[in-house]
Amino acid sequence: MAAENQELRNAGLKVTLPRIKILQILESADPGSRHMSAEDVYRALLQSGEDVGLATVYRVLTQFETAGIVTRHNFETGHSMFEIAKDDHHDHMVCLSSGEVIEFSDSLIEERQRQIAQEHGFELIDHSLVLYVRKSSDD
Repeated sequence: MAAENQELRNAGLKVTLPRIKILQILESADPGSRHMSAEDVYRALLQSGEDVGLATVYRVLTQFETAGIVTRHNFETGHSMFEIAKDDHHDHMVCLSSGEVIEFSDSLIEERQRQIAQEHGFELIDHSLVLYVRKSSDD
């Protein structure tokens, strides 16, 4: 819990029990569920016996986003997804059937995006790539 306390203080946020619990849930999420909606976080809190309201979860996630602790993604799944902010760049695939979010990195894609920007007279500063996918059938 000391690491979470320090992370909150470094971000300029007061250390409160709801903030600590929400940060712990986000940090301990397994790789397959690293991207969580506010409702996912709320359900995880309930399952662990914590009494934190959904409005508090939304408020804390917004505070975390403002402080740079989490990144908000607005995938075409109909609601925001949150993940712990990382220094390493990665892109996403979103399965339209299951809602699963898969992270990936590809140096060829990254280089091609820089080239395309240069070909049009621009310098690539930042980007977000999201591939919307569906499992192929094994026909």
